[in-house]
Amino acid sequence: MSRSPDVLFVCVHNAGRSQIAKALFNQKAADAGLDLIADSAGTVPSDNVHPEVLTVMGELDIDLSGERGKLLTDEMIEHQPKMITMGCQVDAEACPSLVLDEVVDWGLPDPKGRPLDAVRKIRDEIARRVDELITELQAARGD
Repeated sequence: MSRSPDVLFVCVHNAGRSQIAKALFNQKAADAGLDLIADSAGTVPSDNVHPEVLTVMGELDIDLSGERGKLLTDEMIEHQPKMITMGCQVDAEACPSLVLDEVVDWGLPDPKGRPLDAVRKIRDEIARRVDELITELQAARGD
């Protein structure tokens, strides 16, 4: 990534919610011609994106099969203007970023092992919140 992201999505394994949010954010921003980018990371990253997440994102023609979990580092936290955790209210012990100031937690359930209909609902809720976030970031930048 050539520049620091505008937003960092964080969840425990970086294998579900944060990957969905990053992909949707980047696609929506690019489609709108906006100079906004997102990245994602996890406190205990997984080797692969959850299979049910691959399926529901594939339904939107977004291929996450090449994505891997990325470890959240102190440097990422220090240089991040906007950080959103995806469910730290549920798993605060595994998500120490919740103790930081200026972190918003979306409090979404982990899609791992859930039926596809439930994962689609999580995906669609993330999409709705991403739309709001992009609007908020555009307003803050005066776009």
